[in-house]
Amino acid sequence: MRVILQRVRRGSVTVDGQVTGVVDVGFVALVGVTHSDSQAEADLLAKKTANLRVFEDAEGKMNLSALDVGAGIPVVSQFTLYADSRKGRRPSFTDAARPEAAAPLVDYFAERLRTEGIQRVENGVFGAMMLVEILNDGPVTIILDSEDMK
Repeated sequence: MRVILQRVRRGSVTVDGQVTGVVDVGFVALVGVTHSDSQAEADLLAKKTANLRVFEDAEGKMNLSALDVGAGIPVVSQFTLYADSRKGRRPSFTDAARPEAAAPLVDYFAERLRTEGIQRVENGVFGAMMLVEILNDGPVTIILDSEDMK
């Protein structure tokens, strides 16, 4: 499982002209699932996301977590995180899990964020064409890959 965290001053997700989630301070979490992923990977990455200290304290140091600052997190499914562009000009997405396997894990990841104590977790719409607004703060972008954390 891969999660791209973008620290934001504002993040929102819109589907068919309807805003499905919006946060001010927090992360936008782009979540990709591969074939071998399970709830164990989602547990690991949700805990890391909630506790990662990349928000600034009063002295301007990245010393606070999403929990510390009351961050909100829109969770956006992103199968393109498993794009393989090594050959040709069109990426292959064969490493991305099929929707019937990926959708429940993306939802589970969002639920685990809530369990970890994130009060405001917003969900995109799995498989929908989404407009994702990211006002990246810093900019700070962190890549989490469960394979690297084992």
